[in-house]
Amino acid sequence: MSQEKVDKYKQEKANRKKNMKKEKLQNTLRKCAVVVVGVVLIGWIGYSAYGTYEAKKPKQEAQLDYSSLTGLSSELDKVNGTAQ
Repeated sequence: MSQEKVDKYKQEKANRKKNMKKEKLQNTLRKCAVVVVGVVLIGWIGYSAYGTYEAKKPKQEAQLDYSSLTGLSSELDKVNGTAQ
């Protein structure tokens, strides 16, 4: 081995623990990121599925009776007509 290779090997051996610690941290961060993305995707799919399910359910319709308003309108017209 040349002296250059020997020096490189010694340097790698000296920093081995530091490098392994760094690699473990990177692997842990990578796994956490994958878990977070997975949870977000599952939540998004669930929310979308629930929205689709709710959209397909029949909605209750409310019916409004405007007859009293038209009656009030005609009464106001009568009052305004006689008051002038």
